[in-house]
Amino acid sequence: MRIAIDAMGGDGAPEAPVQGAVAAAEEWSDATIILVGDAARIEPLLERKPPNLQVRHASETIEAEDEPVKAVRRKKDSSMVVCGRMVKEREADAFISAGNTGALMTTGLLVVGRIRGIERPALAPMLPTSDGEGVLALDLGANMDATPEQLLQYAIMGSIYRRKVHGLAEPRVGLLNVGTEAMKGNELTKAAYPLLEAAPIRFVGNVESRDVLQKPCDVLVCDGFAGNIMLKSFEGAAQMIFSALKAEFMRSWATKLAAAVLKKGLTDFKRKMDYNEHGAAPLLGIDGLVLKSHGSSDAVAFKNAVRQARIAVQNDLVRSISAEISKGSELDG
Repeated sequence: MRIAIDAMGGDGAPEAPVQGAVAAAEEWSDATIILVGDAARIEPLLERKPPNLQVRHASETIEAEDEPVKAVRRKKDSSMVVCGRMVKEREADAFISAGNTGALMTTGLLVVGRIRGIERPALAPMLPTSDGEGVLALDLGANMDATPEQLLQYAIMGSIYRRKVHGLAEPRVGLLNVGTEAMKGNELTKAAYPLLEAAPIRFVGNVESRDVLQKPCDVLVCDGFAGNIMLKSFEGAAQMIFSALKAEFMRSWATKLAAAVLKKGLTDFKRKMDYNEHGAAPLLGIDGLVLKSHGSSDAVAFKNAVRQARIAVQNDLVRSISAEISKGSELDG
């Protein structure tokens, strides 16, 4: 299999993508890792170059401040667009980027294209949970609005992803809502509820945001507006908690001693909450495997993103989603 990495995307580019690619190439000899970007900046960073690691030059870079649609259309030789074209033309089985999120969505739609029958793709990151396994949540920002039918497609795609990539036999699917009762919520969630009940998934009903980190479900479905607000709230709360703990533990010699005693437990907890452990969020609904890494991803995150991509390719994720959506369309027809 061939996995392309946008070496110019993200806060740590190109160092972090290059280091992660080298580690991944050394770990998995069955995958060819292709670093796409400015070869003059990438090559000097390759102190060692595994035989299954390649560099493909791209002369342009889409910056974080670029307007997504204009950037994708005008910077045709940017590392991100070249990666998308490689997936479209089957030169690569997947591509990973930590770059401009809007531009990545646009690349997925305009360059790679949607799976037939999918109305809108969904960004599906893993939210950390108390048991360390996480909840797949979608959509968390690809689309601000959604219809009940689109939420149904998110649920089906998320369920397939958790089966194929994470090995869950019957993933539990929940609907983000303001209460657990079936008739709670706005018009969108009220209309989506019976569709999810009738779908070929294990629907467990409504889920409140306060319960998400306790893992009441394996797949959480929501529109991108509510989902992105929830995600940013979790991130802000986590940052505040860790900052407050650090300040408290540094307050006196006694608290510093307590911090030393609790260090291992706190480190383990922080790792559970770390996005680097999950690697990347798939853009589900695109007719090719596209994964979005966090903008601050380090080498470990890129390596874990390659691991995700490798498993998804091995389990034929995109074709499985396409087949399920096509089957549903035939039944509707």
